[in-house]
Amino acid sequence: MSLKSSLRSFLYQTEKGIQRLRFASQPSDLPVLLSISFPKSGTHLLDQILLGFANVAPYAKRVHSFYAEYEGESGVKRAPEQALHWLDSLRPRDVASAHLFARPDAVARVTSPRFIPYFIFRDPRDVVVSHVFYVTEMEARHVHHAYYQSLPDFDARLKVSILGRPDADIEFPNIAERFAPYLDWLNQREVLTIHFEDLIQDRVQTLNRIIDHFLARVPLQTSRQLILDSLESSINPTKSPTFRSGKTGEWKKHFTQEHKKIFKDVAGNLLIELGFETALDW
Repeated sequence: MSLKSSLRSFLYQTEKGIQRLRFASQPSDLPVLLSISFPKSGTHLLDQILLGFANVAPYAKRVHSFYAEYEGESGVKRAPEQALHWLDSLRPRDVASAHLFARPDAVARVTSPRFIPYFIFRDPRDVVVSHVFYVTEMEARHVHHAYYQSLPDFDARLKVSILGRPDADIEFPNIAERFAPYLDWLNQREVLTIHFEDLIQDRVQTLNRIIDHFLARVPLQTSRQLILDSLESSINPTKSPTFRSGKTGEWKKHFTQEHKKIFKDVAGNLLIELGFETALDW
């Protein structure tokens, strides 16, 4: 472990110790708060909200670690065992975040009493638009950055974000195939599923759902209003390194008729499965 990593770990554990003293009357073996997200779907927003529980319970005040199924700069896909090792490394009162596939072994761990899991996702049409901006303008180290910049315009880049790059050496499937490994999180009653759009358009109701999911496992004597205020005040978009607009429905500004056609061709019933459309007549 590098010196920087060692110092970070020491600081994290020290802060957890202080939190434990601060809330000495509460149990110390509280479940891990786990934020699972589909990429470009409000990862940092959900992380910030879950960290808000540190104001009312002895949870860590920063995210313990982040796991992704693909290495950021190389794009190499991690082995399934790495996800399991990461999940097993988490300890009570940690807050952790992941782009985590719903493989059976991972589902078994995450739905155990060790975790209070949440899964946030976003309209896939907004995901592909956000992906274009992120890869092209915000993350120069991204494995596809040079390729996206080589394309002539936004329309061409958006097609790639929808269709993927099936002929590339690095795995980058189409939008439906990218969502597929996450879909089984929707079928787990232990996992609270959250539309990113609901946090933007109906925040208070959605935060109350997040609170209910937490209180079902960790009863608190604190008033609901104080918990709600703690979660609300923890939201700070300026602290998200990938925050761009926080808006919903922006795909309508960027999708041409051709984009709509190719999206429908590859996505099939994905929008219906995710609860964003009742019919494919958009």
